Amino acid sequence: MRKFSLFAVVVGLLAITSASPASRLSAAGSSITGAVKATGLSSNADAIVYVQEAPGGKPLAPVTMDQRKMQFLPHVLPVTVGTTVKFLNSDPTPHNVFSPDFEKYNLGTWPQGQSKDYVFSKCAKFPCAYTQLCRVHPEMEGFVVVVPNTYFAVSDHEGHYEIPNVPPGQYVLAVWHPKLKAQPKPVTVEAGKNATVDFVLAK
Repeated sequence: MRKFSLFAVVVGLLAITSASPASRLSAAGSSITGAVKATGLSSNADAIVYVQEAPGGKPLAPVTMDQRKMQFLPHVLPVTVGTTVKFLNSDPTPHNVFSPDFEKYNLGTWPQGQSKDYVFSKCAKFPCAYTQLCRVHPEMEGFVVVVPNTYFAVSDHEGHYEIPNVPPGQYVLAVWHPKLKAQPKPVTVEAGKNATVDFVLAK
Protein backbone atom coordinates (compact mmCIF):
# COMPACT_ATOMS: atom_id res chain seq x y z
CA MET A 1 0.00 0.00 0.00
CA ARG A 2 2.83 2.33 0.88
CA LYS A 3 4.60 1.55 -2.40
CA PHE A 4 1.46 2.36 -4.37
CA SER A 5 1.10 5.74 -2.61
CA LEU A 6 4.70 6.64 -3.37
CA PHE A 7 4.25 5.59 -7.00
CA ALA A 8 1.12 7.73 -7.27
CA VAL A 9 2.98 10.77 -5.95
CA VAL A 10 5.79 10.29 -8.48
CA VAL A 11 3.33 9.92 -11.35
CA GLY A 12 1.49 13.05 -10.22
CA LEU A 13 4.69 15.08 -10.12
CA LEU A 14 5.67 13.88 -13.58
CA ALA A 15 2.26 14.88 -14.92
CA ILE A 16 2.66 18.40 -13.55
CA THR A 17 6.21 18.93 -14.79
CA SER A 18 5.44 17.51 -18.23
CA ALA A 19 2.38 19.72 -18.78
CA SER A 20 2.31 21.24 -22.23
CA PRO A 21 3.82 24.73 -22.76
CA ALA A 22 0.38 25.94 -23.84
CA SER A 23 -1.22 24.95 -20.55
CA ARG A 24 1.58 26.56 -18.55
CA LEU A 25 1.20 29.76 -20.61
CA SER A 26 -2.55 29.79 -19.97
CA ALA A 27 -1.92 29.56 -16.25
CA ALA A 28 0.43 32.55 -16.46
CA GLY A 29 -2.11 34.74 -18.21
CA SER A 30 -3.42 35.70 -21.62
CA SER A 31 -2.49 38.33 -24.20
CA ILE A 32 -4.21 41.59 -25.00
CA THR A 33 -3.72 42.31 -28.68
CA GLY A 34 -5.06 44.80 -31.16
CA ALA A 35 -4.34 47.56 -33.63
CA VAL A 36 -3.81 51.28 -33.29
CA LYS A 37 -4.80 53.65 -36.09
CA ALA A 38 -2.98 57.01 -35.99
CA THR A 39 -5.33 59.30 -37.91
CA GLY A 40 -3.56 61.58 -40.38
CA LEU A 41 -0.09 60.05 -39.91
CA SER A 42 1.88 57.86 -42.31
CA SER A 43 2.87 55.44 -39.54
CA ASN A 44 0.88 53.83 -36.74
CA ALA A 45 4.00 53.23 -34.66
CA ASP A 46 5.01 54.66 -31.28
CA ALA A 47 1.70 54.34 -29.43
CA ILE A 48 2.11 52.91 -25.92
CA VAL A 49 -0.83 50.75 -24.92
CA TYR A 50 -0.90 49.91 -21.21
CA VAL A 51 -3.12 48.57 -18.43
CA GLN A 52 -4.04 51.42 -16.09
CA GLU A 53 -4.29 49.43 -12.85
CA ALA A 54 -2.72 46.02 -12.34
CA PRO A 55 -0.05 44.39 -10.17
CA GLY A 56 3.42 44.63 -11.64
CA GLY A 57 4.71 48.10 -10.77
CA LYS A 58 8.27 46.92 -10.11
CA PRO A 59 11.22 48.60 -11.90
CA LEU A 60 12.42 47.07 -15.15
CA ALA A 61 15.97 45.86 -15.64
CA PRO A 62 18.11 48.75 -16.99
CA VAL A 63 17.17 49.66 -20.56
CA THR A 64 18.98 51.67 -23.25
CA MET A 65 17.95 54.65 -25.34
CA ASP A 66 20.53 55.11 -28.09
CA GLN A 67 21.53 58.25 -29.99
CA ARG A 68 22.26 56.85 -33.42
CA LYS A 69 22.07 58.36 -36.90
CA MET A 70 21.00 61.63 -35.27
CA GLN A 71 17.95 60.02 -33.68
CA PHE A 72 16.83 58.84 -30.24
CA LEU A 73 16.27 55.08 -30.62
CA PRO A 74 13.79 53.83 -29.72
CA HIS A 75 11.83 57.00 -30.42
CA VAL A 76 9.39 56.06 -27.63
CA LEU A 77 10.55 54.08 -24.59
CA PRO A 78 8.05 52.96 -21.90
CA VAL A 79 9.42 52.26 -18.40
CA THR A 80 8.08 51.75 -14.87
CA VAL A 81 8.91 53.82 -11.78
CA GLY A 82 12.46 53.17 -10.60
CA THR A 83 13.80 52.00 -13.96
CA THR A 84 17.31 53.07 -14.98
CA VAL A 85 17.68 54.28 -18.57
CA LYS A 86 21.15 54.21 -20.09
CA PHE A 87 21.58 56.99 -22.69
CA LEU A 88 24.20 55.78 -25.15
CA ASN A 89 25.89 57.86 -27.85
CA SER A 90 26.61 55.69 -30.91
CA ASP A 91 27.27 58.62 -33.29
CA PRO A 92 30.72 59.99 -34.17
CA THR A 93 29.61 63.44 -32.97
CA PRO A 94 29.06 64.49 -29.33
CA HIS A 95 25.47 64.43 -28.08
CA ASN A 96 23.66 65.96 -25.13
CA VAL A 97 20.61 64.67 -23.25
CA PHE A 98 18.18 66.86 -21.34
CA SER A 99 14.48 66.98 -20.54
CA PRO A 100 12.34 70.05 -19.77
CA ASP A 101 9.60 67.93 -18.17
CA PHE A 102 8.65 67.31 -14.50
CA GLU A 103 11.79 67.42 -12.31
CA LYS A 104 13.87 68.44 -15.38
CA TYR A 105 17.43 67.24 -15.93
CA ASN A 106 20.49 67.86 -18.06
CA LEU A 107 22.91 64.94 -18.19
CA GLY A 108 25.58 66.86 -20.08
CA THR A 109 27.36 66.13 -23.36
CA TRP A 110 29.53 63.09 -24.16
CA PRO A 111 31.33 61.48 -27.13
CA GLN A 112 30.74 58.32 -29.11
CA GLY A 113 30.74 55.07 -27.16
CA GLN A 114 29.99 56.64 -23.78
CA SER A 115 26.72 56.68 -21.89
CA LYS A 116 25.07 58.22 -18.85
CA ASP A 117 22.30 56.83 -16.67
CA TYR A 118 19.14 58.37 -15.29
CA VAL A 119 16.70 56.75 -12.87
CA PHE A 120 13.05 57.59 -13.50
CA SER A 121 11.98 57.45 -9.86
CA LYS A 122 9.03 59.84 -9.91
CA CYS A 123 5.56 59.97 -11.43
CA ALA A 124 2.68 61.62 -9.61
CA LYS A 125 0.06 60.73 -12.23
CA PHE A 126 0.47 58.16 -14.99
CA PRO A 127 1.63 58.34 -17.68
CA CYS A 128 4.61 60.69 -17.18
CA ALA A 129 6.10 61.55 -20.57
CA TYR A 130 9.63 62.95 -20.54
CA THR A 131 10.69 64.60 -23.80
CA GLN A 132 14.34 63.79 -24.57
CA LEU A 133 16.26 66.54 -26.37
CA CYS A 134 19.84 67.30 -27.44
CA ARG A 135 21.22 70.84 -27.04
CA VAL A 136 23.82 70.12 -29.73
CA HIS A 137 21.20 68.95 -32.25
CA PRO A 138 17.81 70.67 -31.65
CA GLU A 139 16.12 68.55 -34.32
CA MET A 140 16.52 65.40 -32.22
CA GLU A 141 13.58 64.29 -30.07
CA GLY A 142 12.57 61.17 -28.19
CA PHE A 143 10.30 60.20 -25.30
CA VAL A 144 10.69 58.18 -22.12
CA VAL A 145 7.21 57.45 -20.75
CA VAL A 146 6.67 56.19 -17.19
CA VAL A 147 3.68 53.82 -17.01
CA PRO A 148 2.14 52.20 -13.89
CA ASN A 149 3.11 48.54 -14.41
CA THR A 150 4.84 46.07 -16.72
CA TYR A 151 1.72 45.31 -18.78
CA PHE A 152 2.42 47.50 -21.80
CA ALA A 153 3.36 47.34 -25.47
CA VAL A 154 4.43 49.74 -28.22
CA SER A 155 2.65 49.63 -31.57
CA ASP A 156 4.66 48.87 -34.71
CA HIS A 157 4.48 50.64 -38.08
CA GLU A 158 1.28 48.80 -38.96
CA GLY A 159 -0.24 49.61 -35.59
CA HIS A 160 -0.11 46.11 -34.15
CA TYR A 161 0.62 45.56 -30.46
CA GLU A 162 0.57 42.67 -27.97
CA ILE A 163 0.68 42.72 -24.17
CA PRO A 164 1.49 39.14 -23.08
CA ASN A 165 0.79 37.21 -19.87
CA VAL A 166 -1.89 39.47 -18.40
CA PRO A 167 -3.60 37.80 -15.40
CA PRO A 168 -7.32 37.12 -15.75
CA GLY A 169 -9.46 40.05 -14.64
CA GLN A 170 -11.25 43.22 -15.66
CA TYR A 171 -9.05 46.16 -16.61
CA VAL A 172 -8.98 49.53 -18.30
CA LEU A 173 -6.64 49.83 -21.26
CA ALA A 174 -5.16 53.24 -22.05
CA VAL A 175 -2.97 54.58 -24.84
CA TRP A 176 -0.31 57.30 -25.06
CA HIS A 177 1.04 58.81 -28.29
CA PRO A 178 3.42 61.76 -28.89
CA LYS A 179 0.86 63.65 -30.99
CA LEU A 180 -2.56 62.01 -30.79
CA LYS A 181 -5.10 60.85 -28.19
CA ALA A 182 -7.75 58.22 -27.56
CA GLN A 183 -10.10 57.44 -24.69
CA PRO A 184 -9.33 54.44 -22.44
CA LYS A 185 -11.32 51.25 -23.04
CA PRO A 186 -12.44 48.44 -20.70
CA VAL A 187 -11.17 44.94 -21.34
CA THR A 188 -11.90 41.56 -19.77
CA VAL A 189 -9.08 39.01 -19.78
CA GLU A 190 -10.08 35.35 -19.45
CA ALA A 191 -7.67 32.51 -18.75
CA GLY A 192 -6.50 30.87 -21.95
CA LYS A 193 -8.22 33.42 -24.19
CA ASN A 194 -6.68 36.43 -25.90
CA ALA A 195 -8.55 39.73 -25.70
CA THR A 196 -8.60 42.21 -28.59
CA VAL A 197 -8.85 45.99 -28.22
CA ASP A 198 -8.40 48.46 -31.08
CA PHE A 199 -7.82 52.21 -30.85
CA VAL A 200 -8.31 55.08 -33.27
CA LEU A 201 -6.08 58.03 -32.33
CA ALA A 202 -6.91 61.60 -33.26
CA LYS A 203 -6.03 65.15 -32.18
